[in-house]
Amino acid sequence: MSASSNQSKQADRLPTLYIPHGGGPCFFMEWTMGPPDTWDRMRASLQEMGRRFEDVSTLLVVSAHWETSGVTVQTGVRPPLLYDYYGFPQHTYELTWPASGAPEVAGRALDLLLAAGIDAHEDRKRGFDHGTFVPLKVAFPEAHIPTFQVSLKRGLDAAEHIAIGEALTPLREQGVLVVGSGMSFHNMGHFMGRNVQEVSRRFDTWLEASCAGPPIERLAALTRWELAPEARFCHPREDHLLPLMVVAGAAVEEPGRLLFRDEVMGITTSAFEFGKVGRS
Repeated sequence: MSASSNQSKQADRLPTLYIPHGGGPCFFMEWTMGPPDTWDRMRASLQEMGRRFEDVSTLLVVSAHWETSGVTVQTGVRPPLLYDYYGFPQHTYELTWPASGAPEVAGRALDLLLAAGIDAHEDRKRGFDHGTFVPLKVAFPEAHIPTFQVSLKRGLDAAEHIAIGEALTPLREQGVLVVGSGMSFHNMGHFMGRNVQEVSRRFDTWLEASCAGPPIERLAALTRWELAPEARFCHPREDHLLPLMVVAGAAVEEPGRLLFRDEVMGITTSAFEFGKVGRS
């Protein structure tokens, strides 16, 4: 493919996004574990995402809350909601977000993964977990965009998840917005901890520099993320970081940038965007 043809294809692609999804159903309850405005800035950033991308054809979400032995693609027509959080007010287990599935597009995603030699399967029954429906209910409250999830692969190998994203890249030229949903800091034992904000900021600063760096250097850095400052403190288990690898892989030759940063519950957390950033 010529350089001009490749540039033309990139111009037609939607960007990819890595977003923080907060704590459980935090956007839909009175918050008592800190200041009442704890999640307001994150909520506003998700609402802005919804305004920017209200006309995309499909949402593909890689959530930190779904891992399978291979890669699994959600192919149901009308996925239910999975209230996979614990200890929250009763009304948060009655939330609704009736987005339809996207079985045809999900089928194309499955074919792309298999064609890339990735062990992949479909699941017609699984619902949307809270890593999907909680942030998307904020961003797209009318639930008007067909949505499907792609799982993480057990073992949580960074390079494998970058390759998963690469395989899914063609969907971006078909009106599909690829979203990774996690948290750039996820050490549950240290939210609200003393002196944690500075520790989390060191990792987050490294993450910003890596995501905004030249694509080849970015992929090398993300593949070796465990070498970053405070990496294993910020992610004792990397399930909430791996969605970033997928969306970075789906924009493997394209620029990245910091989209949003917040100081919340004593830690620093960020969102990132890859690819074309012209939508406003």
